[in-house]
Amino acid sequence: MNAPFAPTRSSVRTVDLADPGEVDRLEGFVARHPQGTPFHRPAWFVSVARATRNKAYALVQERHGEIVAFLPVDAIHSPVFGRVLASTGFAVGGGLLTCEGAEPEAMFAAVEELARRVSCPSIELRGGLLPDEANGWALKTESHCNFAKPLAGDDDAQLVSIPRKQRAEVRKSLANDLTVEVGTAESDRAAHYAVFCESYRNLGTPVFPRALLDSVIDGFGKDADILTVRHQGRAVASVISVYHGGAVMPYWGGGTWDARRLRANDRMYYELMLHARRRGCTTFDFGRSKTGSGAYHFKRNWGFEPEPLTYATWTQPGTAAREADPTSAKLSLQIAVWQRLPLSVANRLGPLIARGIG
Repeated sequence: MNAPFAPTRSSVRTVDLADPGEVDRLEGFVARHPQGTPFHRPAWFVSVARATRNKAYALVQERHGEIVAFLPVDAIHSPVFGRVLASTGFAVGGGLLTCEGAEPEAMFAAVEELARRVSCPSIELRGGLLPDEANGWALKTESHCNFAKPLAGDDDAQLVSIPRKQRAEVRKSLANDLTVEVGTAESDRAAHYAVFCESYRNLGTPVFPRALLDSVIDGFGKDADILTVRHQGRAVASVISVYHGGAVMPYWGGGTWDARRLRANDRMYYELMLHARRRGCTTFDFGRSKTGSGAYHFKRNWGFEPEPLTYATWTQPGTAAREADPTSAKLSLQIAVWQRLPLSVANRLGPLIARGIG
């Protein structure tokens, strides 16, 4: 009589991100996975950790030597906001990716154990397969929405696809003396960062260190670029976009005070739609915005419909939940103070604070 066959169980381990072969394996898994996002790629979560002096981790579950589950996380430390494991850091997406045969609960247990080991009392999963509301996990739904829609077939159709009121703004921008450049050279990066710094100060937000933006551009290579709108030679609006799975995602962008008068932001996004289609993209992913915010309504004006997002958070028993909501009374006051800072002061202090926002 033959002995009964013992089913092979999967195993969970932490990947050595210093091993180029392991990194390539993760990049391949994300590229093949239908729910993979730019924020699952090592080009993102390893790059942002390195640039902000935080720490990146990758948990994988394997069966018969094949990856069946993957969870990237960044351990982010801030003297203002505390410590958190985020999937993934400085991103609007991430979370657990699974295939057939995966055991999600083992992955959630592993990330909880990792959080305790690296002294992070909180975990944030910003997408992917989410845990049940048990064992300290909480689900947050509809606080943010994502906006994405297909690109049109040609330039004229793209303009017509924009709702009438917003289309009128784009037409005004096309009549203004604006020029458009796309690239990743030092001149493109410097122009973008100057605009980005001013835009973030005006919003009351500490600006990210330039090393963070450069690191992502370098990590993504041909899958990232910078589109800049200039008026009389001066950059007035600029955006860094990443490309993944046939979609373009404008991510780090902004405009100067003059950009509004010149409709430079309207020109920037319209030109990006045209540029992305010429690159072979079929989808424009406008990213997430807080429900009801100005950015939320701006994207709706472009004809994008909101898709509510659900995030999961875990707080170690006996510790306080992390507070990083800009609409809270405490942070709203800090934002108001930041908006009044001279630009030179904001640019010096911002990167020191922003590297811990995550």
